[in-house]
Amino acid sequence: MIVDPILLLAFIPAGLALNVTPGPDMMFCLAQGLRGGARCGWAASSGVALGGMLHVLLAGLGLGALVAALPGAFDVIRWAGAAYLAWIAWKTLRTPIAGSDAPPLAPAQAFRQGFVVNITNPKYILFVLAFVPQFIDPAKAVLPQFLVYGLLMSIGGVTVNGLVGQFAGRLRRRLEGGTRTERALRYTCATLFGGLAVRLAV
Repeated sequence: MIVDPILLLAFIPAGLALNVTPGPDMMFCLAQGLRGGARCGWAASSGVALGGMLHVLLAGLGLGALVAALPGAFDVIRWAGAAYLAWIAWKTLRTPIAGSDAPPLAPAQAFRQGFVVNITNPKYILFVLAFVPQFIDPAKAVLPQFLVYGLLMSIGGVTVNGLVGQFAGRLRRRLEGGTRTERALRYTCATLFGGLAVRLAV
């Protein structure tokens, strides 16, 4: 087998525990579900998962360690991600969540944003480098093991975050643009994205 069965059995519950723990990815998919509906929630979740798989591939190839060893490269990626999140926060603040004056959010756009948000978060690749190697058998090819574990994490993430986005999408249908509830949710989502931007920056 590509991975050791015992290590795989140990990884599955640990990976699921990480998937269900609220974090930036889950909050991002929640916000996208509120903005564009259930389909956008699932699309954002898929984009986040694809970005995660790319991080896993880089870590498996050893590039993650290289990025971690070069503070300049790390900072460039970090600030790019923070700027992108700040831009999303501004757009969310200015765009009604629902109602006739709310421009549609396409699933492709939600997917792209999810991918960019994840891939510009260098802390994710450092997390992968800290977590996944605990389940790697050094006697076997390392890269295939990274990819298997990364795929399992992505499947769990897509499922959990997608369901969160779907719930938010159903909630969106009950909103009307301009109401106090709609404005409160919009400001909350914008604050969330702004907070993620600050968190990534510092």
